[in-house]
Amino acid sequence: MAVVIDGNAIARSIREDIREKTSVLKMERRITPGLAVILVGSNPASEIYVGRKKKACEEVGFLSRDYLLPEDVDEKTLINIIDELNEDPDIHGILVQLPLPGHIRTSEVLQRIDPQKDVDGFHPLNMGLLLTGKPLHTPCTPKGIMELLDRTGISVEGKEAVIVGRSNIVGKPTAILLLNRNATVTICHTRTRDLPSLTRRADILIVAVGRAEMIKGNMVKEGAVVIDVGVNRLPNGKVVGDVDFQEVSCHAAYITPVPGGVGPMTIAMLLDNTLNAAVRSLPGA
Repeated sequence: MAVVIDGNAIARSIREDIREKTSVLKMERRITPGLAVILVGSNPASEIYVGRKKKACEEVGFLSRDYLLPEDVDEKTLINIIDELNEDPDIHGILVQLPLPGHIRTSEVLQRIDPQKDVDGFHPLNMGLLLTGKPLHTPCTPKGIMELLDRTGISVEGKEAVIVGRSNIVGKPTAILLLNRNATVTICHTRTRDLPSLTRRADILIVAVGRAEMIKGNMVKEGAVVIDVGVNRLPNGKVVGDVDFQEVSCHAAYITPVPGGVGPMTIAMLLDNTLNAAVRSLPGA
């Protein structure tokens, strides 16, 4: 049976480290890291996620501001809020919860955020810098995946990594991070032919497609490391990942659970990015 990678425990350790660093920053430099989260509409999953971010901010001693906007808010109003936050010295990180309603241009909104405050790492400048290996902020979920691997003692250098999913949020930036660490990377997607033949090659398999339990035991190499990014709710209310945990854990060496795997790490990395943004805002930094 696979070793289950406990994302909750690892994230808890990271939050404690951030809390200690924040305490020092407050005492020695009189600065409190500030995070503003903007949520448009009333998506229940997003509301839960925003609530968890707020709780995490309080735990580590951050300033937290939430902007809850109606579904029909116009794009100009949203952009005006971002402009104000860009100029607010108390706010070091700005996060716009995705997805946005169809009448709002996501690309325009993300580009409006000051790259220094783009703690989600989605601004085109940060994405471009990620390609060079020197981003201001690394997207939170990919960064969390790498932290899970590192803190579990799993080396990626020279390994064959297969990513199922090519989103700008997870798949593409994760591929870049792995390439920058000398892994050999294959990205698969909905039009990939004979997906099982590719996933079975993976020393490290990362799945982020949003299809419940699509990766079965016969699609995984013996002894592989399996990182499940998916979060899906079944008709009976149970939350599962994109990987069939019961089947795959019989073949993998390491596996992340859902919930309790990648999810807590995403929030921990958001806090880490915000702390780093606050430090960079200091004179002479």
